[in-house]
This record gives sequence, C-alpha cells and structure tokens, in this order.
Amino acid sequence: MKRKASAVWQGGLQDGKGSISTDSGVLKETQYSFSTRFADGIGTNPEELIAAAHAGCFSMALSAELGKAGITPERIGTTATVTLDKEGGGFAITAVHLDVAVKIPGGDKAAFDKATADAKAGCPVSKVLNATITMDAKLET
Repeated sequence: MKRKASAVWQGGLQDGKGSISTDSGVLKETQYSFSTRFADGIGTNPEELIAAAHAGCFSMALSAELGKAGITPERIGTTATVTLDKEGGGFAITAVHLDVAVKIPGGDKAAFDKATADAKAGCPVSKVLNATITMDAKLET
C-alpha cells in the first residue's frame, strides 16, 4: 500500500507560502506558511499534520490491541502533541506526547495497560518517528 501527498512552496522561507494536497482530496491546496508553523497564522503545518497522523494511527492501533484481548472500546480519544525544538543549525521533532482517554464499561485495567503500551510501540507512525514518545492513558469505565 502506498499513500501520496504533495506540497508546493512559493517564495522565500519567511515571506513565502505553500499548499499541501492529498490524493484522497481531504486536503486540497491547504495553506501553510512560516507563520502557520512558527506563529499563529491561518493554515496548517507539517508538525500539526504529524500530530494528527499519530493520534489517528495510535487510536486505530489501540482498538486492534484491545480487540486481541476481546475488548471493544466504546470510545478512544487521543491527542498527540508534537514538540519541535531548535537543534544545531536547524530544527527537529524531538518528542510526541499522547494523551489518551478510553471508555470501556467494566474495563480490565491490566489488559488496558498492556494494550496501550503495545499500541504505542506498534503504531506505524510511532515507528517512523525519531522522537521520544510519552503517553498518559486514562481508562474510563
């Protein structure tokens, strides 16, 4: 399986602008710029998109891991916070923190803890990131 996205950038780093599109059409010429990355401009940025991808990937991986334990969650809510730090002469994504809340009526805490740890390690987006990944996972019964 292969998925595609594309980006077009016009102009200099600080005064330029760009757009991001995906083959699915969900993102179509979605604006990004220096100000959307390093300030509060209107549009998206690469780190926000990585956070969204990680939150979505982790949630699906956790559902799969819970399924292996015979558990069907009522709801999985994941927020991924990506940290971009200055390193040497550039920038790097150094950390991602996952805040997870899962509703499982009558949930088994031990099975939940194992599933969240396995999902964190097994999520394909987790595997591709060269960053420290931390997690706070809350079981709601």
